[in-house]
Order: sequence, then C-alpha cells, then structure tokens
Amino acid sequence: MSETKKVPKRGLSTYCFYPMMDVNMDLEDIFVHMQDMGAVGLEILADGIIENYPYPSNKWLDKWFSLIDRYGIVPVEYGHWVESRLVPGREATVEECLEQLIRDIKLANYLGFTCMRTKLSVCDEILTPVSNWREVIKRALPYAEKYNVVMQPEIHNPTKLTDPMIMDYVEFIEKEKTKYFGFNVDFGVFQDKEVEGMNRPRFMPLDPSKPEDIIPLLPYIHCCHAKYYNMSEDFEETTIPYRKVIDIMIGHGWDGYLLSEYEGPKKTDINHCITQVRRHQLFMKNILGK
Repeated sequence: MSETKKVPKRGLSTYCFYPMMDVNMDLEDIFVHMQDMGAVGLEILADGIIENYPYPSNKWLDKWFSLIDRYGIVPVEYGHWVESRLVPGREATVEECLEQLIRDIKLANYLGFTCMRTKLSVCDEILTPVSNWREVIKRALPYAEKYNVVMQPEIHNPTKLTDPMIMDYVEFIEKEKTKYFGFNVDFGVFQDKEVEGMNRPRFMPLDPSKPEDIIPLLPYIHCCHAKYYNMSEDFEETTIPYRKVIDIMIGHGWDGYLLSEYEGPKKTDINHCITQVRRHQLFMKNILGK
C-alpha cells in the first residue's frame, strides 16, 4: 500500500473576525463557521479570547472545553506577547519576561494548544527582537519541553526569510538542539501585488521573499499564518503567489496547519469578513484537495 501524501491542514485565526468579537459574534459563532468550512485548526489571540486573561474562571474553562469537543476543533496556536516595555523607561528583565512566558506556556498547554505565536518585542522597523531574546527563550525551553508547547515568533513583513535575523533564529535552534522553538511564517512576506481599497500606508514589502526561500526553514515551521488581503469572486487570493508557496510545502512533505488570517480592507463589515474567510478556505481546499 502506498504511503499517504503529506499535505498542509486547514485552520484559521480568530483574528479574521476582529473587531466583531463580542459585538456581532462570539467564539461559538466562529466554531460554527469553522465546522461548516472544515477548518479544524484554531489560533486564538489569548488576551482577546480568554475571559479574564491570564486567569480564566472555571466557568469559562468549562465552556471552552465543551465547545472544542462539540465542534471538533483542534487547538493549534496560542497567540501571546512577551511584553518588554511594561515599565516606562526600561526594558523588562529576563526574569520578568520569563515569568510571562512560563505563565502562558502552562495556560496554552492546559487549553490544548501545542504551539504559541510568541510575539517578542521589537526594537526597529524591520522587527528585530529585543537584545535579550536568546537568554529569555533559552531559559523558557525546559518549560516548553515539559508542557509540550513550541514557541514560535511570527515572521512578518517587512522581514524577509533570508534576513540575518532569521539566520540568528536558526543558529539558536541548532545550537540548543531544540524542537521547542521555531517559526510562524506569515504569508504576507510573499506579497507581490498591491491591495486595492486599503485605507492605510502601503503595506506591500518592496522586495518580497521568494516562495523558494521557505524551503530551508520548513523543518522549523510548526504552523503558518495563511495571510490574505483580497479573495476574488473566482476564489483566488490576488496579492500573494499562494499556489507556488503551497506547492513547495507539499513537495517537501510539510503537513502543519495553514491558519487563515484576514488583513484586508473593510474589516469592520462582518458579512465581508465572513465572505472573505469562506472564499479563502475554499481556495485552500481546492489547492490541497481536502
């Protein structure tokens, strides 16, 4: 019997529906849409979804596990921040950052997540992380391993997949011989066309990453933000070379989660957002064959 071909799996980020959460819809509404679309993998932004974050009540936890079970949702990525500038005039110490990380690692594990989008504070416009990131992450690794949660910073434009910062991350991973630190590659790094109707400064990178730039990073990627800005009426993302990127992933046997993340215009229009995410999920289903 031939071995089943590995392909990425579909999911979405609750960010697709901001700022409608708790206004036009709640978490269960999102799960209803996910079940209907066959998008089983979930990313949450912890402080926007978890009631009384980071100390949820037993009532909220009971509802969370009930909904996860009822709709067959797979918790994939727990989005959180390591806040390095909580105290005016100075960066947080390693111990202060570590305390935040350990807290979120434990909570992510308890909620069923296997990786975290660990957003490190940055110190410039190209998203270079704070200087003490190595020590912070190194000290958190034993906790990540104990609770089986992979920490992964998001690689977001204007960062390129070939930037020295990425090589620093790879060097750290290989030096520490760890499986508990990696990447979330945001597909916006591949954006090569303008977004029509965007009422904000130009967001497209001047020199986007090439689809093949992702190849050496695939062993360190546990899930991706499948960013989309505009889904056309014929179910194509018009600004990012999606098919080339996903074909490369399939060709190299990468089978993590692609999490739809909408960042296009008219985000406050709930009907527009739902239409866009449904088009995006069908678009990915057509490419992946499932």
